[in-house]
Amino acid sequence: MNSDLEPATACDSYCARMDSEDLNQHCYCPALSLSGFHAELEARLLASGLDISLAQSHPHLFAALPVYVAVPMRAQMAAAVLAVETLVKSEHYRDVVLKGASEAVQFDPGSPGGVLGFDFHLGAAGPKLIEINTNPGGLLLCLLQAQALKTCLPQEFQLSTDPHKVEDHAIAALRDEWRLQSSGQPLTTVAILDDAPAHQYLYPEFLLYQALLRRHGIACDIADPAALLRRGNKLYLGERPIDLIYNRITDFGLANSEHQTLRDAYLERAVALSPHPRAHALYADKRNLMRMTDPAFLAACGLDENAAATLIDVVPPTVWLSDANRAALWAERRRWFFKPARGYGSKASYRGDKITHKVWGALSDGDYVAQEIVQPGTRASAGAESFKYDLRCYTYCGELLMLVARMYQGQTTNFRTPGGGFAPVVVTRSSEAGIA
Repeated sequence: MNSDLEPATACDSYCARMDSEDLNQHCYCPALSLSGFHAELEARLLASGLDISLAQSHPHLFAALPVYVAVPMRAQMAAAVLAVETLVKSEHYRDVVLKGASEAVQFDPGSPGGVLGFDFHLGAAGPKLIEINTNPGGLLLCLLQAQALKTCLPQEFQLSTDPHKVEDHAIAALRDEWRLQSSGQPLTTVAILDDAPAHQYLYPEFLLYQALLRRHGIACDIADPAALLRRGNKLYLGERPIDLIYNRITDFGLANSEHQTLRDAYLERAVALSPHPRAHALYADKRNLMRMTDPAFLAACGLDENAAATLIDVVPPTVWLSDANRAALWAERRRWFFKPARGYGSKASYRGDKITHKVWGALSDGDYVAQEIVQPGTRASAGAESFKYDLRCYTYCGELLMLVARMYQGQTTNFRTPGGGFAPVVVTRSSEAGIA
């Protein structure tokens, strides 16, 4: 055990005897020198035109401590990802999920919809899938964090996502989205799109994506949707035609009037879009979690017994908030977490034991789901503080690209906790599971 400020090696033999849970509670060896990491990241951002001090502007974006996860836990999360992908391919599933949806949501551009983020809580009963996101931030930021990763554990006791492959996967996913939505021409121009992008918390990551694309010979701009222009059968930024939009907008269905130019161009195949509204409806709408725990529905989708059992085990009980169950859910509110069906980033989400009568009265029936509370994992620090954490699996087409943790205190992940933020994950071998 070690609490030095720099990555340590003195506790190798001590820590190597622990399982992942013991490591999370008793190993305080930093995996990251935050001062050195911030300096390296700021140098990369400066090369992209952003001269800021992340230590000041984003003081709680990165955690120095790693989170340890055993190989069997990672395998269970990977199995859950594959089960979801199998379910989404079901025609019955798509018919049910998309029934009555808007034209933009119904429209099938032909691609999966980009990188996904599967968020899990990890406890004694194994990983529990609490939500799926279609525009998960942090991949390239966490890649740089992983590249700076150092740990007190000997190499033979750890398995990690190979950071050297993550950039390749990220660029390959965007190329694949373009290939499947286009007529086969090479990808030459990309726009990273968000509302007021320079004011977004993860704007530094936009710059990392821009630099990555340019290194691969692809022109890339970062823009607000208001800057888009339609000329004939093409979408433009200034004088540059845009092939593909990497979409970070949180108007997932492109329903807002300020996104009409983008919506029309997308529906007329004047631009490729990733992620797109259909993907959000199929993966990220939280009402889908309710369907994933319904054995009859899974059987109607043609899901095999193993995949169905995986989903029923890994997804916490989830129900719609409706007139029929409103009184019962209020009476048992301490058991439930209430989330907007199409929400993101924990906005307007409430733990039942914290919710007030006023807030409860404002929750809209049909627009909220109640998910049974699953306690997150905990990570101890040398200062006797305890952090909660969740695990995010970045995936594309069922393949796990990277596994990261988010450490926090409070109800939900917030990037406001001193000592918290994105945390590197070390996947450890488990002798108890018979893995040498």
